[in-house]
Formats: sequence, C-alpha cells, structure tokens
Amino acid sequence: MEIDQWRREYLQGGLERNDLEADPAVQFEKWLAEAVKADLTDPSAVCLSTADASGQPSQRIVLLKGFDARGFVFYTNLKSHKAWDIAANPKVSLLFPWQMLERQVIVGGTAELLNDKEADDYFRTRPRESQIAAWASHQSDAILSRAQLEEQFNEYRERFEGQDVPRPEFWGGYRVRPHTVEFWQGRASRLHDRFVYRALDEGKWQIERLSP
Repeated sequence: MEIDQWRREYLQGGLERNDLEADPAVQFEKWLAEAVKADLTDPSAVCLSTADASGQPSQRIVLLKGFDARGFVFYTNLKSHKAWDIAANPKVSLLFPWQMLERQVIVGGTAELLNDKEADDYFRTRPRESQIAAWASHQSDAILSRAQLEEQFNEYRERFEGQDVPRPEFWGGYRVRPHTVEFWQGRASRLHDRFVYRALDEGKWQIERLSP
C-alpha cells in the first residue's frame, strides 16, 4: 500500500473570525448541531487524552454527555486507566474528529470529578443493561475470558432483579474545564483555518488565528 500517497483536498468551506461566537461553548454548540444535522455517526464521540504520573500519554474514545460554560462532561469507571491517570495528572485533552465536515475541535483543560448528585442523576437515565454492566465490569483490569465477564453480568442482573439499579460508588463522571478550545476547519492546499480561544479572567476569552 502506498500510504504515503493517500491524500485529498479539503474543500467544504472555511472559517473566518467574524464567523465565531464570543464564547467557545456557544460556538461548540453551533458546530455540534451541524454535525448532528449532517447525520454523522456518533457526533458526541470524543478522543480523551490523559497522561500518567510518569508522563506516558494514552487515548481512548468516550461519549460527551453534557457541556456548558463550565466545561465538557463524560462518565466512566472511577478505577479505570483513565481515572488513575486523572488522579495523578488532571490535565487532559479532548479531540472531536468530525472528519466528514473537515472539522476538528480540540480542548485543553483540567478534569474534575462531578459530585454525587450529578453522577446519580445521569446514572438513572442510562438503559438498565448499561447500569448493570457498570457493576459487572472492572474496567481496565485483566480478565480471563468473555465468559467470565458475561457470568459477572448475569450475577448482577439477578442481584438487582425487581429493583432499581443503584449507581456503584466506583462509577462517576468528570467535567473538563477548558483553558483552550481550538476550532479547526480544513481548507485547500493545507492552508487550514484554525482559531483558538484562550481563557482569561472572569469568564472572558481571547481569540487568536493560528497558522496551519
């Protein structure tokens, strides 16, 4: 495969300074709505990058479950690889890869644990099978077989039969409070449009165009 020759031009549009909202959360909402309208697969899917205490980075796809002026929210097992990384180093990055629209949104920020009420409120909205799976999976731990995982799932399904499934104490969520949010729009000849919002005091933002 001549992978070094795979390329295409980015011709869907451009991004100018006067296209941007003053607040990155508002601009993100606008782009997310356009991703949904374009019928992208999993428009809320985001690549979460963390680093452990030694500086070793790792990445994985999670689903965005909320956002506002405070930041971007996702949920996970609090004993997972990502959770251990965040405990050691709360600085994280988020990447929304909306490739069909030739767009990316890149967030740099700090992850903070959500309170119990926020986690409980969201957990109650999950499908019952997903609630049970949260109990059954010791996320990121080694496991002997698929059969063992399914056995654990069935054990918890029987345990909670006929009652609401409570949120496990080891399951919760994080809010990534952004200090930078970059909006990237592909352009022809690799002369892409890039604008970054940088957090200032009192909820204000400075917007800069970046060279591609």
